[in-house]
Amino acid sequence: MKKSAQTQILVRAPNWIGDQVMAYPFFHYLRETFPNSRIVAACAPWVASIQFRNLVDDVLVLPKPSDRTWTARIQAIEAGARQARELASGDPWDLGISLPNSFSSAWFLFRAGCLKRRGYRGDARSFLLNDALRCEDGMHRTESYAQLLPAGPDDEFARRVPAKEFWGVPPEAPENVDESAEGAEEGSLLPLDDEGIPGVLREFDAAHAWLPEVEALAPPQEARQGYVVFAPGSVAESRRWPIHKFAALADRIISETGWAVVLVGGAAETALAEELIAEIKTGRNRRFVFDMTGKGSVGSYWRIFRNAKMTVANDSGLSHVAVLCGSPVHVIWGAGEPKITAPLGPGKVKMSVSIVDCWPCERNVCYKSGIEKIACLRGIDPDAVWKEINRGLRP
Repeated sequence: MKKSAQTQILVRAPNWIGDQVMAYPFFHYLRETFPNSRIVAACAPWVASIQFRNLVDDVLVLPKPSDRTWTARIQAIEAGARQARELASGDPWDLGISLPNSFSSAWFLFRAGCLKRRGYRGDARSFLLNDALRCEDGMHRTESYAQLLPAGPDDEFARRVPAKEFWGVPPEAPENVDESAEGAEEGSLLPLDDEGIPGVLREFDAAHAWLPEVEALAPPQEARQGYVVFAPGSVAESRRWPIHKFAALADRIISETGWAVVLVGGAAETALAEELIAEIKTGRNRRFVFDMTGKGSVGSYWRIFRNAKMTVANDSGLSHVAVLCGSPVHVIWGAGEPKITAPLGPGKVKMSVSIVDCWPCERNVCYKSGIEKIACLRGIDPDAVWKEINRGLRP
């Protein structure tokens, strides 16, 4: 790439919380490759609070469609593209990069006036991309985003490490290593990164990346002796551990440690939080459960995650946010494919899985019925999870 090119770069950021977190190395290397370029991230409103403002010059929050009709969707894309053209200050965008693989994302870059449009093929959008790449099957999403990085002004690509080596992760304490955990036996723990990783970065600077745009929530005063975070929600039912199992785990943690349990999530998870609290066995233990769902934006929980003893989460966007913020995270894994979307970050990650004949199906809704419905999640026992969590808790 010639030195005179790439003065303005427009990135269509991911739509999902977890995907946005997994895109951090992409944004890191993009800024490293183009230190003097103007980089703007265009995003959906629900991920605006977790855009990496330390790595981009501006954030364009795209308008939401007024309803679910195609007409409304097209009008919203056109409105966003018009805002992007205005933001370009009279000059065209030299480069547009589409991190989502959707047709609409490529159409947005085309209508925004990006001279070069880079992204993966698929969804019948190749004609909108004049730099269309093929995505390798089975690649971790963080790596697939990084593969979209273009050459820099001197036609050189950024020197980067594989995605799983980007974040520094401390080694597992010898007493915590499960030497019997070879691979993914049914119901077993999947150990990740037991030997530790030096990493390019050892921590995520949330205060710099997300503030002052995001006001950090503080943990409840009553939890000052220590607390574990629960993120019991997920958009997909096939990734939600039954709420009574979360409640049983909370009972065990409170009874054996005296720590509090802090529930986090969006407003949509408030009903789940209320159900979980109602399932707690004793009134005494209920006093140690604090519902902080719907109290702020996604990014506002960063301090709560960072200071937690542990976070227990479904395969959801908040599991990725927790790992990014440095919390040790235990993921209750359902229908997803961990090779593609397992959380990566400076926090230690472990998973509980129960492998059944249809796993991983990657469906959002389980197609089975009766006792076979979400068997991959029902087979994960709270007592077994607590045993594994105990080995990874912060002192």
